[in-house]
Amino acid sequence: MTNKPVQRILIVGGGTAGWLCAAYLAKALGGIEIRLVESPEVGAIGVGEGSFPSIRATLAAIGIDEARFVRECGATFKQGVVFRDWVHGDDAYFHPFSLPSQRPGAPELLPYWLQGLAGATPFAEAVTLQASVVAAARGPKHARDGDYQGAMNYAYHFDAARFAGLLADQARSLGVQHLRDHVEHVAVGADGEIASIQTRGHGALEADLYVDCTGFRALLIGAALDSPFHSVADTLFCDTALAFQVPYSRADAPIASATIASAREAGWIWEIGLQDRRGLGYVYSSRHTSDARAEDVLRAYAGAAAQDLVPRKIPMRMGYREQQWIGNCIAVGLSGGFVEPLEASGIGLVETAVQMLAALFPHNGDMAPVARHFNAFMRARYAGIVDFLKLHYCLSQRSDSTFWRENTDPASWTPGLRDKLAMWRCRPPQRLDFLTDVEMYPPSSWQFVLYGMGFPKRMPPSPGLNAFAEPARTEFRTIAQVARRAVQDLPDHRHLVEAICAREKAA
Repeated sequence: MTNKPVQRILIVGGGTAGWLCAAYLAKALGGIEIRLVESPEVGAIGVGEGSFPSIRATLAAIGIDEARFVRECGATFKQGVVFRDWVHGDDAYFHPFSLPSQRPGAPELLPYWLQGLAGATPFAEAVTLQASVVAAARGPKHARDGDYQGAMNYAYHFDAARFAGLLADQARSLGVQHLRDHVEHVAVGADGEIASIQTRGHGALEADLYVDCTGFRALLIGAALDSPFHSVADTLFCDTALAFQVPYSRADAPIASATIASAREAGWIWEIGLQDRRGLGYVYSSRHTSDARAEDVLRAYAGAAAQDLVPRKIPMRMGYREQQWIGNCIAVGLSGGFVEPLEASGIGLVETAVQMLAALFPHNGDMAPVARHFNAFMRARYAGIVDFLKLHYCLSQRSDSTFWRENTDPASWTPGLRDKLAMWRCRPPQRLDFLTDVEMYPPSSWQFVLYGMGFPKRMPPSPGLNAFAEPARTEFRTIAQVARRAVQDLPDHRHLVEAICAREKAA
């Protein structure tokens, strides 16, 4: 059989996944016809308001100016996640995006922190400036800094619907054809591949490669091609969210520059600060609480500001397709899989899939070897994310509900996570514990969560560490001093956002 060159791509479904895919491929694969068809009636999930630092390179790659993005999407800066009440119910720790400080020739600080050389200072505060910057509600950069550049590593919070609209505008400006129509049928040929997409108004739409961005419905990869779904519900229990958007009490209210994730009896509540509102949502396990109780918990957190708001209920299916590329069809976004939004992996996984598709694109039509590689990579990436998310739960010392007791039961951990935790009881995590290219979260992220959650600090005797003990103490003191200067130097977060929007509006 002679492979046919790929000259036509049809993306089915819009939203963030569909339009990000369209814009990125249009920029990366000039000369190939790209069409996107989306139903005028099917809305996006619309609550994916957090991102990972990789989003900066993605936005730059598709040609969107940072100031335009900030203004049009109501965006603010995200420098990590503050976790409240996860360990024993009245605590907090920080997972920053900045890596632990390590000057050229200086020692890695983690072993010395474990030995107590930083005193009682929490790990993230001892080894980064970012913990102090976030605690002071400072932004990660100055308004005068270049696009996607700043003193601190950062991502964004944004209005998901407005973000999808911006991506759509950019994709269309790059030549993507936009069709608003209802998909009525997916035709599968005798070879087991997608033959065409039957629509109500445009008839049969044909392409050489089909991208399924139809969300949880997975009309192509699931309903038509029957790709097996690997559930992780026995590891990640949360399967439902209630969410609403709460206005600020005043126009100049401070904006947190990190996501706040507060643990509750059957899950956790996110708090995301945008320019004109806060996004609040309770992610919970329907097996461990009722919808009515979940709404009470969310309202108690939100207070009087949410008194007249009606929360939106979002069912979530935890897991991923074992084959996200079958024949001439590839799944991107929720159609390929979903794990809870605790560490903003959703859009990050869309970025991964789209960038891989562009980089490995089968121009000659020989898709089978690319599909095998893509599927193996994505399975491994999802598995790593599942383990990382479970890490946040399994180390909790809470025993106030069945939800937390079952999360800390090793029976709900994956074998890979059990092995990692067993190894780390006598040494800290390091890069050789991970396939770095596959992992979404670097070893430092595991360290921040592990020791933020109070994992035992047992270090075996290591005489070789003593030679660098004094330089390590000096570095801890230096970080604390520079952090104080950074807080003084960096702008208030809200002022930074307002300055960027004003500059972009004037331009």
